Amino acid sequence: MPNLTKNPLGDTGLQITRLGFGAMEIRGVPRGRDVTPQQADTILNAVLDSGINYIDTSIDYGMSEEFIGKFISHRRDEFILATKCGCHVGAPTAPAGQPSPHVFTRANVIAGVEQSLKRMKTDRLDVVQFHSSPDMKTLEAEGALDALREFQQQGQVGHIGMSGVLPNLAEHVNSGAFAVLQIPYSALERQHEDWIAAAANKGIGNVIRGGVAKGEPGESGVEGRVSWDTFEKAKLGELLEDGETHTSFMLRFTLSHPGMHTTIVGTLNPQHLAQNVAATERGALSADVYAEAKKRLVAAGQVPSTVS
Repeated sequence: MPNLTKNPLGDTGLQITRLGFGAMEIRGVPRGRDVTPQQADTILNAVLDSGINYIDTSIDYGMSEEFIGKFISHRRDEFILATKCGCHVGAPTAPAGQPSPHVFTRANVIAGVEQSLKRMKTDRLDVVQFHSSPDMKTLEAEGALDALREFQQQGQVGHIGMSGVLPNLAEHVNSGAFAVLQIPYSALERQHEDWIAAAANKGIGNVIRGGVAKGEPGESGVEGRVSWDTFEKAKLGELLEDGETHTSFMLRFTLSHPGMHTTIVGTLNPQHLAQNVAATERGALSADVYAEAKKRLVAAGQVPSTVS
């Protein structure tokens, strides 16, 4: 088993591997690719066998929670489990390309947490994040945040988090309400770069999603692909080490951010999983290459948003 480096997840007390697994790619149709139970079983157990100890999922991710409960609940002590709430429990699955509905009420949060516990056959969720970056006023209006706090007091939820983006990310970082933030970031999506550092400085755990920009074109079934045009425009290919893939370089760029604690990368392909693990073991980019990549990205128009 690879010996993946672990980071503290902010001030939560959790020690997590720098590479996590994003379970969106085992969601199945209609929002993702068709996934058989055998495929889900194979990749989830391969994730744990690889040494990864952080798995992120959501009510919105189709069959993902059921697959986790069916295939790795017997290995529950081997991984930290994160899911999301605010997803509309009982609503029909939105068609591909359309946003999933979210309802930030006390009743819907309670229904979601209880459903996730049941689906994943566990008595605890280590991290529960509000999905879809609602503002604080919305969370407080109908008791959504208080509902999660009650689960936390009962021991069924370990830490409260937010899957956030700007502009609401600013108040999430400064609110004091969240122990964990899940933030999109990669070399091709740098707007939150300085906010990740700001959160880390406050002791907030940072979980990065999109750290490989959802993989090279043609390799992912995940919606909302990030354009790789900037990779070519910035001539990042010139910075690759011998034999290194574009995706490996992207992952190592993300791992180079001193404020990130883990980056969740999803795949159905055990070979791609092994490649991601190998890139993670290879470690961050050298200081010189990291600085040069940033310089080229700025010239190509990728500039982080200012922290205020």
